[in-house]
Amino acid sequence: METRPHPTHVRRGFAELLADRRGQLDAPHFAEQVAAIVAAMVLALRDGKKIYWCGNGGSAADAQHLAAEFSGRFLRERGGLPSEALTVNTSALTAIANDFGYEQVFARQVEAFVQAGDVVVGISTSGSSPNVLRALEAAARLGATTVAFSGNGGGPAADQADLVLLGPRGYSALVQEVHITLGHIICDLVEQDLLLA
Repeated sequence: METRPHPTHVRRGFAELLADRRGQLDAPHFAEQVAAIVAAMVLALRDGKKIYWCGNGGSAADAQHLAAEFSGRFLRERGGLPSEALTVNTSALTAIANDFGYEQVFARQVEAFVQAGDVVVGISTSGSSPNVLRALEAAARLGATTVAFSGNGGGPAADQADLVLLGPRGYSALVQEVHITLGHIICDLVEQDLLLA
């Protein structure tokens, strides 16, 4: 008797995988969301403030990647911009997780570093990562502008943040692909605003 593979194990070809991505960047809300995030970041940077990023897993890698585009450079020769990912200090992450719980690994660092007028970006494909939510809460208490990069309807992070970049519904990889593409667009527009103003 022939057994059929479970639907989640069916092999898909290149065209089907590509079809998952088609149209993901066509959503009409992206331009307005990106413009608002760029304006907040430019305002903070012009005022001598900083941009902080956090996320888990692939979103942690995106946080580090985008922070580096600011502190290093993206496309233009310029001075470094103060931007840091809260995922890079393994001693802090492990100590805070051990002493306070994993839900506090970013919030505790926000309390230590963030000042009023800074921007804190929490990246979560579901919008419901507890440690990202705690970081956004702590940042709001300190008077920072909070930004959520989310997906799948936004989750609690979208309700909590001042500004939202709302990616598509779907599995995490699709949301992350939109986040990093629009993140690069944000980097480009921030550079342009700072250098061409």
